[in-house]
Order: sequence, then C-alpha cells, then structure tokens
Amino acid sequence: MKIYTRKGDSGHTSLIDGDIVNKHNLSVDAYGTIDELNSFLGLLKDYIKDDKIKDILNNIQVKLFSIGSILASGKNKNISEKVKIEKKDVEYIELEIDRLNKDLPELKNFVIPGGHKTSSYSHVCRSICRRAERKISELNNKSSVDSNILAYVNRLSDFFFILSRFLKYSDNVSESHW
Repeated sequence: MKIYTRKGDSGHTSLIDGDIVNKHNLSVDAYGTIDELNSFLGLLKDYIKDDKIKDILNNIQVKLFSIGSILASGKNKNISEKVKIEKKDVEYIELEIDRLNKDLPELKNFVIPGGHKTSSYSHVCRSICRRAERKISELNNKSSVDSNILAYVNRLSDFFFILSRFLKYSDNVSESHW
C-alpha cells in the first residue's frame, strides 16, 4: 500500500464522514494539534524511567488517538464505544494529578520551564495541549464537541504541569520561579 494518495495536493482533505474540507479547516486543525501533542508525548515517554508514569502516558496516548478520531469524524456522530471519551477518563486524569501532586511543595509563584529534560518536555506537552484546547473550544462554537473531550483536554494540560513539577521533584532538581 502506498502512503501517498495525491488527493491532498490541492489543499483539501476528507473527514471520516466523507466531507471534503480545506486542510486549514478548524476540525483538521484541532485533530492535527492533538496529533502533534501525541507525537511530543511519545518523545516525553521515551525519556521516562518510571513504569507507572509510562503506563499513564500510554493510556493518555490511546485517549488522544480517540479524541483525534472523534474530531475527524465530521458530522458522523455514530462514534464507536471504543473511542468515546467518558467522565471516568476525566476522573482518571484527576486521580493521577492528585497522586503526583500530594507530596509536591506548595506552589506560590509561577514556574519557569527548563533545567530538566523530562520536565521541560512535559511543559511543551502542556503548552501544545493548551493550544489543542483552544482549537477544540473554537470548534465547539461552530459544531458541538462532546463536553467530556473539552474537560479531558483541559484536565490533561493540568496533568502535564503537575507531571513537570513531579519529575523535577523526583530527581531533586529545584524549580525556577517568576
């Protein structure tokens, strides 16, 4: 099977429902940003040594593929149960945030990213996640996006922030504050 089809050479692509849209279409931009996040998350995961955190990140990557698929579905609202994002997925992220955050020092200032490779990669994931959230929020104004997706992506950026702090703390590296 060839990887290229030449169908997108004119600046158009098709959504799962068959609609042909511009490659700069908001849905394409939203799921493309989720794909970018997932790719960078893979890089972060490559540098993580803790198997429990790797498992969490792998779970997140699977959910990001589901979100990308849902955002690419267009008007097709018959989403497979396999790819749905549910309230329990949001709660899972909240549980992991709380677990990672419980022993961290109280935060009194803004954290300046940098000084620790995996922590910095987690901050990049956080900022890409925030951009994805903005794109999905904008898409939601034009065509309804499942509220669980909005909540999941919002919580996910919080997770990456706490993970970045946890990674530094675990390696006994001090944070820089503003």
